[in-house]
Order: sequence, then C-alpha cells, then structure tokens
Amino acid sequence: MTYDNAITALADPTRRAVFEALAVKPQSVADLAQGQPVSRPAVSQHLKVLVGARLVKATPQGTRRIYALDPTGLIALRAYLDRFWDDTLGAYAAEVRRQSAN
Repeated sequence: MTYDNAITALADPTRRAVFEALAVKPQSVADLAQGQPVSRPAVSQHLKVLVGARLVKATPQGTRRIYALDPTGLIALRAYLDRFWDDTLGAYAAEVRRQSAN
C-alpha cells in the first residue's frame, strides 16, 4: 500500500513543508534546510522518510544529492484519493437523478 506510506509521511508538518518546497523546485539538503525551522540533519531524516514513501527521489549531482518529487508515490496517493472523489460525485449524481424523478 504505497498510499498508506505516503499519508503517514505527509502527516508530519515539517515533512509536509519539505515536500511542498520540493514541489516548487528540486533542491539539495542544504538548500532545503535554509528554508526550514529544523537542522540539516533533521531535514535529511525527513527526506529519508519521504524517499521511503516514494514521494521523493534523490539524484546524485557531483558530491551532493538533489531531491525532487517522485511521481510513483504521487500516482498511488492520487489514485487513493480519487476513489473517494469518484464515490462522492457518483452519490451526488444519483441524488440529482432521484430529485429530478420526483
């Protein structure tokens, strides 16, 4: 259940902030740490969780790693959430049809 790991990973506000910063542009740990209220080692730990949840991937670039969003985990999370949206829209459409029949 990839989406389960994604939801758990994004439950932490600092981790979510790191994730959202990567949605703007790929960054190194040092770049990410500058915009966060936690230390560089803490950002690294948050990235480790995000990578494990397949929400973020790392690409070596010289002596550092550049982190970016990973579509793999995002696709699974989106599919999970879309299921609820589809159910809600289906229920709404059924109610509109029921009201129209009356």
